[in-house]
Amino acid sequence: MDLFLTAAQIALSPASILAVLSGCLLGVVFGAIPGLTFTVAMALVVPMSFSLDTAPAIALLLGTYIGGMTGGSVSAILLGIPGTPSAAATVLDGYQLTRRGKASLALGTAVVASAFGGIISLIVMVLSVDLVAKLALQFGPAETFGLLVFGLSTICGLAQGSLLKGLIAGVLGLLVMTVGIDEMSGLQRLTFGTVVMQQGVSLLVAMIALFAVPHVIDAFVLYYAEDRKRKDKVMNVRAELPTVRDIGRDFWLMLRCALLGTGIGAIPGTGGPIAAFLAYAHARKSSKTPERFGKGEMAGVVAPETANNAVTGGAMIPLLSLGIPGDPATAILLSGLLIHGLIPGPMLFLMNPGEIYQIYIAIVMAYIAVVAIQLVGIRFFVQVLRVPAHLLAVGVIVMCAYGAFAIRNSVFDVVSVAVLGALAYGLSRVRIPLTPIILGLVLGPAIEREFRTALILSEGSPTVFVSTVPGIFFLGLAALIVGTQVLRAIRATVNAQKEKEQPRASVTPSE
Repeated sequence: MDLFLTAAQIALSPASILAVLSGCLLGVVFGAIPGLTFTVAMALVVPMSFSLDTAPAIALLLGTYIGGMTGGSVSAILLGIPGTPSAAATVLDGYQLTRRGKASLALGTAVVASAFGGIISLIVMVLSVDLVAKLALQFGPAETFGLLVFGLSTICGLAQGSLLKGLIAGVLGLLVMTVGIDEMSGLQRLTFGTVVMQQGVSLLVAMIALFAVPHVIDAFVLYYAEDRKRKDKVMNVRAELPTVRDIGRDFWLMLRCALLGTGIGAIPGTGGPIAAFLAYAHARKSSKTPERFGKGEMAGVVAPETANNAVTGGAMIPLLSLGIPGDPATAILLSGLLIHGLIPGPMLFLMNPGEIYQIYIAIVMAYIAVVAIQLVGIRFFVQVLRVPAHLLAVGVIVMCAYGAFAIRNSVFDVVSVAVLGALAYGLSRVRIPLTPIILGLVLGPAIEREFRTALILSEGSPTVFVSTVPGIFFLGLAALIVGTQVLRAIRATVNAQKEKEQPRASVTPSE
């Protein structure tokens, strides 16, 4: 107890509190700007932490990490453009809520869901860091492949009425992510003999293109009517939180998504985008009104925001207990810990228990700070909706071009935004959904990597994918979902055909 009180005194010092606030503010800003992700922000603050003591340095890094994960929802809800890949699923219903005049409530709900998911993941981390880490390590390439295939099978549920169009969109997403140099063999794929295409298409570049460019084109085509509507909706905007009744209605959904996000985060190589889409698919499947998803359903914001923030606590489990980072952000965090003499692993809990307590307290402070920053900022965030649509579109496209270039300092990425964006607009005009494309972009590289790694380790034996209980379980679930959706599509087609074949009742004139 004395050790905890000492750690709390250090973690709650003015320097640590200021570091948390600074990191959260920086993370929210970078997370809200498409292209400038919180990973970039963390890379920038690592050198700043050199001159700080251990507690403020860790607080600064954790604040940036958590603030960035939450900040991605701001542009996703207001502009329909995810600030980070983890916020891609939030766009589906968040932006529709903004178009219905509920931007403030959507932002407030996202803040509450994010804080809830983060705190639940922290509780799970504190209570079961060793157990969850050991279970996560049982997921080898074959088991992770089964989990990702299960996630990819949700394309059937996101197809918006046409299973064929959904599959076409999913295949397009998988196809885009194969461009470039094969990481394992070093061979060129779909580069058409050009050097510039060997770098491949960045996931964040594809996200910006698919979400931003179609909205920009629509803004120029229909900006006058939309502009007048937007002005009427945001004349008097205030920070609006969900009511206790709303929270109670979605409590069990948030709890399930928080546990899902924590589990996904604890598996190295997964991350926020996968957790967010799995949570969104779960929310849609478990809802009594699944047809409302994609049209402005609040649960479509609650589920992904809870899950992607729960990933932060889940990712800390293998990082602290085993020294294994699960994504680029936690890899940067690992470097920050090592710089200050903290070596993650089992001995960290024995040799530096005070620093462990400081990390726990810093995470709680970070979520409190993020909630405060977001609530204060909502009034200012939504004012962007008062900007005339065509002028906002110009600013958005400039910001997206700059963000795309800043990712790898490559003009090719800017050109990719234009080409993929024009393609996305064309697909939307022929009613091919974009969500399955995003799912293919997010899951495709990981599925390919885990599939090939599993085959290499098993010397080419495909039985490795059904040799363990988790692998059989997830592949079985994927087969069940696909089979159910195919049968439903066939039944709908047959019923529609029967209705066409039924003879029309003849109408006889009354005598």
